Amino acid sequence: MARIRRRVTAFDVLVEVRLRPGIADPEGSTIERALPALGFSGITGVSVGKAFRLKVEAATADDAVARADELARRLLANPVIENATATVVP
Repeated sequence: MARIRRRVTAFDVLVEVRLRPGIADPEGSTIERALPALGFSGITGVSVGKAFRLKVEAATADDAVARADELARRLLANPVIENATATVVP
């Protein structure tokens, strides 16, 4: 019986991990308070997170995002206090 080969491509995926709304972000607050002293005005809503760049082998971009979402859920983010989003980047 002949095997069907599925074409696999390496997709560049960006996973961004941020604190959930309502979770204190002391690092973001500290940066925001320091901005005026450094000459930056009109910048608000500073938040700090993590970014992970991955090469994911998958048949489709949707499959790559699904694999990266699973990785984020199981390893990269703390689901109690963080949200993670994965996107394929050009």
